[in-house]
Amino acid sequence: MNQRDSALLKIRPQIPSAVISSTMSEGEFFQNNTIRPIAKLQNDLLVEVFKHYITKHKNVFYDLSIEKRLDYIENAIHKDMKFRNSLKGIIIGQFTINEHRQYVQYSSALNKRMMCIVKDRLKKNLQLLEYHFAS
Repeated sequence: MNQRDSALLKIRPQIPSAVISSTMSEGEFFQNNTIRPIAKLQNDLLVEVFKHYITKHKNVFYDLSIEKRLDYIENAIHKDMKFRNSLKGIIIGQFTINEHRQYVQYSSALNKRMMCIVKDRLKKNLQLLEYHFAS
């Protein structure tokens, strides 16, 4: 393992609730062992990137009800491919070499898992997306 990979693994947070067992699929293992810790590590950046997305789209987000804000997050990630690719890059950039090799084998399925996790993180951080916090 090279120095970069060691450093990346060292800074990743542990997630006790992300269960890892020998009976889970490769995708689920990768999700719990790699994607979840990286998403947690990158949480503040993901929130900041979404704040910028809101500003870039004329702050419409702030005029919406909570339910509509959740829909807005969902739609931004599903329909805006440039934004979605940016979010994927934030996660993929934290992969080790071996993780990237695993990722490319199942990238389509793992991208779906990745975006679900990112969506959930943004939705759970809805309070941080309030206008007075966003500046």
